[in-house]
Amino acid sequence: MTTYLVECYWPGVAAGDVAAALARATNDADAHCVDSILVPEDEIVLCVFEGPSAEAVREASRRSGFPSERVTRSIHVLPPKVENG
Repeated sequence: MTTYLVECYWPGVAAGDVAAALARATNDADAHCVDSILVPEDEIVLCVFEGPSAEAVREASRRSGFPSERVTRSIHVLPPKVENG
């Protein structure tokens, strides 16, 4: 599966709105959300979805209730592990 970033401008959004949309997103067979970030001051939600295509992710996010403005292929890069001591 390919990873996509879904950018949502969502005026008046609260954490409960995001949680409800995430609950609906987990039931979608075509694509699913694996992570999200709410930026309340900017009324933006960023979601990371996995799916077969940008169109499948766009439709899954719409069905979930996310007002997706933009869906782009993304690459998840993890920071290096730091060893303690």
